[in-house]
Order: sequence, then structure tokens, then C-alpha cells
Amino acid sequence: MAGQPLTIVSLVRDPDLAQACGQWLREGPYRMEALDPLADPVVILEGKPESFDALLLEQGVLASEIRQSLTERGLLLPAVVIGEVSGQVELHDAEVHLPPDQLEQLSYSLDAAVSRFLRRGLPSTTSLGQQEVDGGPANGGERWKLTNRLRGRLGYLGVYYKRDPARFLRNLPSAERKELLRSLTRTYRDLLLSYFRDPAIANQALESFVNTAFFSDLTITNTVEIHMNLIDGFGKQLQLEGHQNDFLQDYRLALLDVMAHLCEMYRRAVPPDPPLTSATMPASTDLPS
Repeated sequence: MAGQPLTIVSLVRDPDLAQACGQWLREGPYRMEALDPLADPVVILEGKPESFDALLLEQGVLASEIRQSLTERGLLLPAVVIGEVSGQVELHDAEVHLPPDQLEQLSYSLDAAVSRFLRRGLPSTTSLGQQEVDGGPANGGERWKLTNRLRGRLGYLGVYYKRDPARFLRNLPSAERKELLRSLTRTYRDLLLSYFRDPAIANQALESFVNTAFFSDLTITNTVEIHMNLIDGFGKQLQLEGHQNDFLQDYRLALLDVMAHLCEMYRRAVPPDPPLTSATMPASTDLPS
């Protein structure tokens, strides 16, 4: 990511989990600031609205009244929720969920959280009235500033996804590449295990996998390999236990679902061509009669 470091406010209470998150972000353009567990996050965020760009949130630590107050005051930030995928929304519908055993994907999840937030989390400058832009009701001015600050710091073109080639899977050191692939495999396993059982959990696992696959430029070949290796493993386990495994073919739907979501992200990565105007239209020529 280009520009200034991304300042992340951390609401991770578990010290071991907080340390692990910090380790996975230590070499990137990030600066983490942990909140005092006894402090009111509403007061802190409202007192320094320009100090934070994203939120790292441990699942279950945010009380419902705090969540409601953050929403009502327009203090929402791009958020990555660390915890078991449950299908529940912790703060807002643009948040990204990441289990604690998949923290290798944390930096990619932050990229996805910012992109999703810009697309879905806040109104654009064109949808804000002048009173809101000037800092009117619902903290409109601060919301406008956050949106534009994120675009400026991260180099986003509008709300279209932009990726950092230095963090593509093929450009990572060998050890990091293997760690990321193992982590993606765990995410895909979560997707398969819940795909027909719990759609809400499956959707969060799918989004987590697709986000990292896109921002790490995971190849289609790697994606299919992950799918086939897991299905083969499930099939062998079922055979050992004396069960039928024909139904595993149905899980091709999960792979098709992943591919469809990836295609949509790639589509959003390409801004549309600007509309033709009289200044940009080619000069007309007379056709021969």
C-alpha cells in the first residue's frame, strides 16, 4: 500500500492474540494503537476522529450499547474481526472476519476491510449534503474526511480495489508463501465444512478466502488445488470410516461460488472508462459515397 501508514486502533483484549496480530503486521505500513480495556472507545474515537484509519476488533468484546453509540455518532471504521467465524455481525456489514488460526492473512484482510468500507460502509462525498460536509448531523464532515483520507493514504482510485504487487503470493519469500497457503487452506476448509450446513458462516469464510486470494493474487490453479486436496482428504477419511463419499461432488458448487466472487472482485479492480465528451470524441470523417 502506498502513502502514509495505516493507523489501526486495537480492541483486542487477549494479550497473546494482540501480540500475534502485532507480529503479523510488524513489517507492513501499519501503526497499531491499543485502547485501554477500561476506556470508552466512543469517547476516544470521538475525541480524535482523524487519528485512526481502521479497527482491529476481538470478537465479543464490543458491548451492544457501544456498538449502537458508534453507529449513531458516525464513528465507524474499516474493521477486521478476529474470532471464530460465526456468521454474526459485530459492528457493521462491511467488516471482515478472520479466525485466530489464520492471522497470516491479516494484512490482506485489512486491505479488504478498507475496500469494502469505501464501497459499502460510508456515503460518498456526492451523497453528503453541504451541512454534513461541513460537519453537520451524524458527524457527516468527519465521515467525509475519513473516506477521503483512506483513499489518499492507500492510493485507492475511488472505491475500486488496488493491490500491492510486493505482497502477491509469488513475490513472497518461500517460508511466507507456504504459511499463507496453509492459512488459505484452513479458511477454505471452514468454507467447505459450513457450506451446506450454515450459509451465514459459509459466507463469511468464503469472503475471507476470496479477499486474501484476490489481494495476494492467488492463481486459479492454486485455488483448484486447495479445493481438490481438501476434497480428496475428506473422501479418504470417509472411506476409512466406511461411509459413502459420492456427495462430495456437490462441493463443486463451493468452488464455483469462490470463482464467481473472485471474478466480481477483479471486475471491480478495473475502473470504468470515462464517458465520451465532445472534447474526447474522435473527429468525424465523411464516408465515401
